[in-house]
Amino acid sequence: MKLMVASDIHGSGLFCEKLIEAYNAEQPDKLVLLGDLLYHGPRNDIPGGYDTRKVAAMLNGIKESIICVRGNCDSEVDQMVLDFPIMADYALLYVGGRTVFATHGHLFDDDNPPKMAGNFILLCGHTHVPACDDHGSFLYVNPGSVSIPKLNSDRGYIVMTENEIIWKTIGGTAYKKVDLK
Repeated sequence: MKLMVASDIHGSGLFCEKLIEAYNAEQPDKLVLLGDLLYHGPRNDIPGGYDTRKVAAMLNGIKESIICVRGNCDSEVDQMVLDFPIMADYALLYVGGRTVFATHGHLFDDDNPPKMAGNFILLCGHTHVPACDDHGSFLYVNPGSVSIPKLNSDRGYIVMTENEIIWKTIGGTAYKKVDLK
């Protein structure tokens, strides 16, 4: 199974379009979205190309491929315009025999992990900073942000298979790889 994982679009039609282009190039089995799809939030500047209707239309166009969890900026009103579920706080995925706990990062994170059996992957967005930290019993993985990167990181996403995780810029250039074997 090949997953493409992205987070924190925050209503940017411009960068959602680039994400969809990357999605079409990657051809993953599923696109996992870690929340904060439409609203930019009170602590963020309005991202380039802010157009929530365009973002909703683009994501609805690939709804069959999307697995999504709720971010702290997502609400019931957002769910009304999206044709795929966004209100779950987490999703359990299974990649190559490993459990992946996918969540936004505002309820569970590397400092407050879920109560899970060891050797799982904790997949979070929220911080807008790409990360990969081995905590012994779990691997914390963050793809960064599609539209509002922080700490001088690039806009990007990750590709996850049973063998590896690859961080890529929104343009598709790989810049970090972790072997899961």
